[in-house]
Amino acid sequence: MKHSAEPPSFPKIVHDFFCAYLISQKNVSHQTVASYRDTFRLLLQFIRRQRQREPSDLILRDLDTDLILEFLKYLEVERGNSLQTRNARLAAIRSFIKYAALRDPVSLAGAENLLAVPFKRTESRLVGYLSIEEVRAILDAPDPSTWSGQRDRVMFATFYNTGARVSEICGLRLCDVDLDRSRSVKLHGKGRKERNIPLWKDTIAQIRQWLGRINSGSSSPLFPNRKGEHMTRSGVEDRLDKAVSTATAICPSLARRIISPHVLRHTTAMHLLQSGIAESVIALWLGHESVTTTHRYVEADLAMKERALSRLQEPTTAPLRYRPDDSLLEFLETL
Repeated sequence: MKHSAEPPSFPKIVHDFFCAYLISQKNVSHQTVASYRDTFRLLLQFIRRQRQREPSDLILRDLDTDLILEFLKYLEVERGNSLQTRNARLAAIRSFIKYAALRDPVSLAGAENLLAVPFKRTESRLVGYLSIEEVRAILDAPDPSTWSGQRDRVMFATFYNTGARVSEICGLRLCDVDLDRSRSVKLHGKGRKERNIPLWKDTIAQIRQWLGRINSGSSSPLFPNRKGEHMTRSGVEDRLDKAVSTATAICPSLARRIISPHVLRHTTAMHLLQSGIAESVIALWLGHESVTTTHRYVEADLAMKERALSRLQEPTTAPLRYRPDDSLLEFLETL
């Protein structure tokens, strides 16, 4: 008499989800693996506190709909995560549920209910951008007499030149820069997609000077931290905050701004757009999957809209005033 095989344990399914499915089969990027890993760390720690269950003792049935909804509420309320972050965590959980349901369909008989937990709709907010004067103030802010100040000057200049994502700047190596033949830098974007961005003469000159201050190994980071390792996202954000604080004395308008590495990227896109560069070229420059993503920058440029409006002849019509003819309609007008 044959006995049916024992279903895999929860830890085994989690291990296979990351190693066999995400990494070996789907070949997702390191950033995706890290994002999913962080989601599971948060989820398992949440279960330990709320259900008094150790992660290694869990079974698939423990992942019920109520638990996932409680976890998502915890992310928003207690951790203060944005809806975008909440939705990203849910996407990771849903991906795991789909995989686990194939590995142990009996234990996840209610997988449909879990997969029915909806994403929350988010507002598409406009990202601000800097004027050329504000950019110059930030680029000149780091102290050139210090090693870190020299690095920051070159790093921010490369940021503005390339419109790179912060992860792409952090990941740059010496072998990604060609200052002689193509005079460009190779960026490693999302989904392992690469793109080459040309460099201005001034950026090339700054990088040449900077190369004499760091390790010359081809795989060495172009913008290392004090330990000679790749900078982290938070490290770059801290250095940018310091530069903005210094630049505010010269350019007071910066005091009213919230400036992140993404704002520098957005600024590059806007300045390219205002210079008359086609959206399709900007999409390639920024590494966008679709021109639709790039088109959002047009939505942010009020000056371009005002120029377009000025070309239209304003109609002259007598003003009309709406007068409700019913008391209920009049009440609604007051709301």
